[in-house]
Amino acid sequence: MSDDFSLDSGSIEETMLGPLWARATYSKLYPEILDEQQAIQIIEKLDYDFTNISIYLKEWRFLGLLVRAKSFDEAIKRYIEYYPDSTVVNIGSGLDTTFFRVDNGTIKWVNLDLSDAIKYCNQVISETSRSKNISKSAFDYSWMDEIDYKPENGIIFFAGGFVYYYEKKEIRNLLECMANRFPGGEFIFEGISKLAIKVINRRAKKAGVDIRVHYGIGNPTNEFSNWSKNIELIDWYTI
Repeated sequence: MSDDFSLDSGSIEETMLGPLWARATYSKLYPEILDEQQAIQIIEKLDYDFTNISIYLKEWRFLGLLVRAKSFDEAIKRYIEYYPDSTVVNIGSGLDTTFFRVDNGTIKWVNLDLSDAIKYCNQVISETSRSKNISKSAFDYSWMDEIDYKPENGIIFFAGGFVYYYEKKEIRNLLECMANRFPGGEFIFEGISKLAIKVINRRAKKAGVDIRVHYGIGNPTNEFSNWSKNIELIDWYTI
């Protein structure tokens, strides 16, 4: 990784910086929530003005991103206690650094994102002998052929800012395919309510930001019950 690297304004890489900057900045303030040394090191190398990101997202959202990361960490750690040799797949990974916080020394890790995102990720987050980056859309199901999966070892997927950017039908088809290909696996993701969809889109329009969200979840207990006989809701909680 070079000592300094810059970003073009309005590029896809810019959209990945909010969560990274939030984790780096607010983990310094609240280390008891999240110890995020990897993100701090990356941010210190970036030649970028984060003023607009901090103004648009506000402190409440940054803290939410910090708590989301902690929640994912805890879920993954619980899973790999039972399946220490499992595969962990980060869908829509962006510049996520979860691997370095939860690595137990034996898991296999996959970051999955679009080609432009992975191209930039490769510049700032190095692959390891047990982690790799796949540059494909999550809806190009051929990525599943590249996953090292053995039922006895287990597999867990997770997704932060991903699910709500797509239509319900797209997410349903993706989950059904994952359930068929990786029986017994688990998937933890961040969802938002139908009301939040309206609020977020209204704020984005007012701010002149060309980002819209689509899939809002009603009652999670009922939402996924009839999707597939291979899909079962284990738990849900608010953060």
